[in-house]
Amino acid sequence: MDERVIGRSGQRASVVGLGTWQLGADWGDVDDKEALAVLDAAVESGVTFFDTADVYGDGRSEQTIAAFLRDRPELDVFVATKMGRRVDQIPENYVLDNFRAWNDRSRRNLGVDRIDLVQLHCPPTPVYSTDEVFDALDTLVEEECIAQYGVSVETCAEALTAIARPGVASVQIILNAFRMKPLLEVLPAAEEAGVGIIARVPLASGLLSGKYTKDTVFPANDHRTYNRHGESFDQGETFSGVDYASGVEAAVEFAALAPEGFTPAQLALRWIIQQPGVTTVIPGARSPEQARANADAAALPELSDETLAAIQDLYARRIKEQVENRW
Repeated sequence: MDERVIGRSGQRASVVGLGTWQLGADWGDVDDKEALAVLDAAVESGVTFFDTADVYGDGRSEQTIAAFLRDRPELDVFVATKMGRRVDQIPENYVLDNFRAWNDRSRRNLGVDRIDLVQLHCPPTPVYSTDEVFDALDTLVEEECIAQYGVSVETCAEALTAIARPGVASVQIILNAFRMKPLLEVLPAAEEAGVGIIARVPLASGLLSGKYTKDTVFPANDHRTYNRHGESFDQGETFSGVDYASGVEAAVEFAALAPEGFTPAQLALRWIIQQPGVTTVIPGARSPEQARANADAAALPELSDETLAAIQDLYARRIKEQVENRW
């Protein structure tokens, strides 16, 4: 699989990575054996980038990755984690002592002395403008606890503030065919600054897979049930902030645009891969079959100008008004 440089360090990541939120919690139940099988299928398909966080299953996702890589020492996998959501979301909690404690816990969970990439996990907006926060992150780099740092953001404005910071290696942002605003300013700014872009929620929480109907029922412990209106965290993380009923209707139209040989999910991933400035896209997977199919999107032909225009038109007609003024 093709790899691209992520951030300013020269480290490389596969263009399709693996998001491991599903392997921790918030998407229903996944047993340990199945989680390890997903990781195995991903790497056997060419994936060299795993994204996790210290709050996914309260560390379970990090520990699962560590167990997998411990049994596969020959693998060269870039592992990024995130920190900051284990405390009340106030700027005052984003300080060096907390960073050290969170980082120490993640290093234990991951079984490493130094983490490849640590990202602030969608912190309060003022954090991105606080010099002391980035001084503290620089300290962790100097202490060789982390190789580099980045941010995971909710809004384009937060992304642009972070990109202006000289030490920021990467920005993780929601980008998909139902969330196109980052194309306007964020991706060009990141490309000019040499900042990596990690595209998350690429399937709009599964909407773009075309598998769901208005009658689909998700488990009670799945965020697509309990966070549909932003009850537990930012609404944009669930179905990209798109109203579910109208999103299902738009997804039917999106699926019809898939060229021969593409699934709707692969169309969604291929669209992201082709956007200038994207480093890697990180779909999740709940089964080995999903992991393989996601990785296969990297080898599919480029989408035609006609297909790209049709996706843009769908977004403009059905989705843009719902999401673009919020994030």
